[in-house]
Amino acid sequence: MEINEITKLIINCAIEIHTELGPGLLELVYETILHKMLIERGLNVERQKSVSFAFKGFHFDDGFRIDLLVNDIIMIELKSVEKLLPYHHKQLLTYLRLMNRPVGLLINFGTPTLKEGLKRIVNKYEDNG
Repeated sequence: MEINEITKLIINCAIEIHTELGPGLLELVYETILHKMLIERGLNVERQKSVSFAFKGFHFDDGFRIDLLVNDIIMIELKSVEKLLPYHHKQLLTYLRLMNRPVGLLINFGTPTLKEGLKRIVNKYEDNG
């Protein structure tokens, strides 16, 4: 599957969950269900993946955790808040850059409709080394 097909599948699952359960539950509930739904659809999904990274010879163990990593290319950061803040976008962009992954989805289940809480973030960083 290509990236756009996978992101479409993820978004469709998230919409289904939001439609059935509505907004405002704990993030953990949405994460648990989305994880199972994506696995059911044949995707490789790692949940709460601990990530280490290196910078200029320094190694950082367990630098952060990704809510969901799909097929080792798409990062998903889930929220259940009234409104996304600039920090939330920066959080996912940081993960994308440090892991050199192409795309991430920021999904906020706290909004009245999922369309309001869905952001696709593309990493334009290119490693020239």
